[in-house]
Formats: sequence, structure tokens, C-alpha cells
Amino acid sequence: MTEDLADSIIRRLKDLGYKGQTKAVLKEREIRKLILQARQIFLSQPVLLELSAPINVCGDIHGQFEDLIRIFHYGGFPPKKSYLFLGDFVDRGSQGLESVVLMLAYKVKYPEKFFMLRGNHESWAINRIYGFFDECKSRYSQKLWKIFSECFECLPLAAIVDDKIFCVHGGLSPDLTSIEQIKRIMRPTKVPDSGLLCDLLWSDPQPGIDGFDFNDRGVSYVFGKDAVEKFLEENDFELIIRAHQVVENGYEFFAERKLVTVFSAPNYCGEFDNNGGMVSIDESLLCSFHILKPMEKDQTYLKIKEKYIEKNKN
Repeated sequence: MTEDLADSIIRRLKDLGYKGQTKAVLKEREIRKLILQARQIFLSQPVLLELSAPINVCGDIHGQFEDLIRIFHYGGFPPKKSYLFLGDFVDRGSQGLESVVLMLAYKVKYPEKFFMLRGNHESWAINRIYGFFDECKSRYSQKLWKIFSECFECLPLAAIVDDKIFCVHGGLSPDLTSIEQIKRIMRPTKVPDSGLLCDLLWSDPQPGIDGFDFNDRGVSYVFGKDAVEKFLEENDFELIIRAHQVVENGYEFFAERKLVTVFSAPNYCGEFDNNGGMVSIDESLLCSFHILKPMEKDQTYLKIKEKYIEKNKN
């Protein structure tokens, strides 16, 4: 029954995206059932995912459903390709419901091929303000928003690809001294105002600073190149992939290419004129960086950069 429901939702939402329509024809009871199934899958998998390449890694989507369909169109639809999304599926854009429901349907249908991390907007305190609550309430019900919130509290918080690439929504924390600390975070959980979980979802890299400093966002920290290098060295990682910030070209390096920010919502909020980005990691951990131009300019992906991560570095 669950597979049939997921298949049906995927088919209807794919058709919707291709037609450029703005509202899905989905019943609330269907969405509720899907959310509950996805929640159980999230809880059955680790809070710190251990994934294998090849896999495509995407950043913030923020309810830009047509761009999400474009990402799948050019990157390959599941299960042809595996995906890791780094959070912030909802808020800001007008189709957070379609975006997150399609992702949850893929999670239910292909639980070992499709992965979602929690972003700072997968929190009731944030998406209550920035659009998703109003979207749920106006199109369905406040109760549906609460069910989504309970599901978001079960999302994993970070992922490691082939023991070498650390993936997270926000970034590092001064409280993070061992990867084991992430594994010990219990779900379901709300996002606290400070501490490790908060920092994983909220922190940002910043040039010109040493260690950690206060973040202008008013929450969490910014961290410098030295913090990145220390974290990578202590954990034998080669690269950090994170999201959380708009970057003009869809991706942006930091700390001498040891960290990359990827943001997958082109022309974010219709204001920034930015490209969207995606990282494709192949079996040898060769990372290809792609850009997705705003829809009105260009509807094709361009592969523009590559970085080799040595899989068996001594």
C-alpha cells in the first residue's frame, strides 16, 4: 500500500512539475500517510548517515518546486541516481508542500537511494514564520503542519560519504570534538537555541577569522579556515559539503577548497539572480560541480569544475 501511494504521488507531482502548474492535486490524508511512513524510515536509519558514492548532493531548495524537477531532470531521477539533500526544503518559495512531499515520496519508495538531512528551516520555530506554516494552513490545515514538524524532528543531521566527505546543512561547532557526539543525538528532537545540534544547522564559514566567532545571524557561530583544517585532520576527512547560504554561482569554495557551499535554488526568492548548484560524487570520489541557471535564462546544467578526493589516502 505504501509503495503504491508513493508511486502515485511521484507520478502526479512529476506531471505537475513538467506542466508548470502551481498546485498539486493531493488529498490531505494521502500526505499524512506518506509523512508517517517517511518518519518511521528516518528513525530506522542513523542520525549520522554513512553513504556510498556515486551520489548527487544538493543544497537548499526552499519551495522552488519547478527547479527541483529540473534538478532531477538533468541529474537523473531516482532510482537512476542516488541523492543527498542538505536541508531547507521549505519556506521562502511558494511550493514547499510539493517540494517536500515529492522528496518524502522518493524517500519512502527508495529508502537506500534517497537521503535528506535536516536544515535550520526544518524547525517549527522557523517555518512557522517564513512561509511553510501559512502554506500548510491555507492549502490544507494547521494539523498537517504539525505532522510535518513531527517528521522534521526525526531527520538525520549529517552524512559521511565513503569515510572522506562530511556533509551537513550548516557547519562546524566549537562543541564538536568527536563524530561520536553526533551519533549520540537522540531523535525526535527540537532545535535548541545553542549547542552542537544548533551549530550543525546554523553555523557559517567566514574568511579572515581564527577558530570560532559570533555569527551576525544572531544564532550559532562563524568558523575560520583553521577550524575546517583541524576538523578534517582529526577525522581523516578530505572535504566538507554544506549548504545554508546563497552563493552566486551555485557553489563556492572555502579554506583552499577543503569546504564547499552548495545552494540549489536558482534566482532565490526571485531576487538574487544566482545560479543553483549540485555536486556529483563518482565512485572514485571525483566531485563534479554543476550549475543550474535561472529558468528564464537557461534550462541546462553546466559542469564547470572538478575536484579529486583521494579515496585511499595514506
